Amino acid sequence: MNSLMSNMGLAFAILGAALAACLAGAGSAVGVGVAGQAAAGITTEDPNKFSKALILQLLPGTQGIYGLIIAFFCLNQVGLVGGTPADLSLAKGVMYFCACLPMAIAGLVSAMYQGKASVASISMIAKRPDQFGKAMIFPAMVETYAILALLISLLALIGVGGANI
Repeated sequence: MNSLMSNMGLAFAILGAALAACLAGAGSAVGVGVAGQAAAGITTEDPNKFSKALILQLLPGTQGIYGLIIAFFCLNQVGLVGGTPADLSLAKGVMYFCACLPMAIAGLVSAMYQGKASVASISMIAKRPDQFGKAMIFPAMVETYAILALLISLLALIGVGGANI
């Protein structure tokens, strides 16, 4: 039992990293998937719109990348990437876990909603391909919140890494 308790801090840190990667990645998969369906529809009607539709489809994929960055950063800080795993207290492990949550949750939600915004923008370029620049703005606004979550998680991880707990 003592051995189990001594590894709980590391387990929480790993769980936080896993959630950041998995939830943000799952949100990206959903967002890119729904946008891809819309992109395929307009490309069927007009193959010349493929590149514009593809760019709009790819936008929700960034949250998965952000989640991966947070997961890698967290795992690196606890010594699981190219090092020796740190002996983390339960409190510090929970702090790592909590530091990963903004990216995990905001990544999941923002990617799904960015996918919906991308679908609307793809519909826009189906009728008005000359309005591509404006169409990009709508899903890009959703991206703002994923970037804010990325920054908060990065700052929190840096803070936890420097904490003497």
